[in-house]
Amino acid sequence: MKSADESVRALSREVLDEARGEAEQILADAKAKADIIRQRALEQAAAEREEILKRARQEADHIRRQAIAAAQLQARKLQLERREKLLNNVFDAVQQRLPSIRQWSDYDQIVRRLIREAVAHMAADEVRIRADEQTQKLLTDDVLAELSKELGVQLQLGAPLEHGTGVIAETIDGRRQYDNTLEARLSRQQSELRSAVYRLLMGESL
Repeated sequence: MKSADESVRALSREVLDEARGEAEQILADAKAKADIIRQRALEQAAAEREEILKRARQEADHIRRQAIAAAQLQARKLQLERREKLLNNVFDAVQQRLPSIRQWSDYDQIVRRLIREAVAHMAADEVRIRADEQTQKLLTDDVLAELSKELGVQLQLGAPLEHGTGVIAETIDGRRQYDNTLEARLSRQQSELRSAVYRLLMGESL
């Protein structure tokens, strides 16, 4: 028969062994839970990292597309600016050379056409014709009489033009006029001519 001390010691060992086992089980459970939590954290971190990388790639692609579009737009803008500058230079050069047309051998016929066109726009029975001084020398009384008969309109010569090459037609009271100088004609037709002139400058056929 065991003594009281031995019984106490045996019970103590049993309690300690049981406590140790429970502690080990608790630690094992805690470790397992910690491993699960750590694995989930790693998976979540990987997923978040992939999402961040995905967003970064999308943003980089968006920025790249924007950069390409901006570069294309800038290139187009520069091309249009170059085209406009080139066309303006051409038309400026033509404007400066218009007065030399008065030296052409058929300039008198050109003046007649200018007068016919101007008178057609006036729709008046009497029309005053104004011209630059050199052109005015071609508008003799005989020429005006011939054109008056042809057009069915009474033509008379007005004061010389201070600017421009060609003619301006106006009503006798001066309230209406039609500018048919070469400069005005070029200005009116410039928008229509721009495309054709540019194609010629680029070596294209019309």
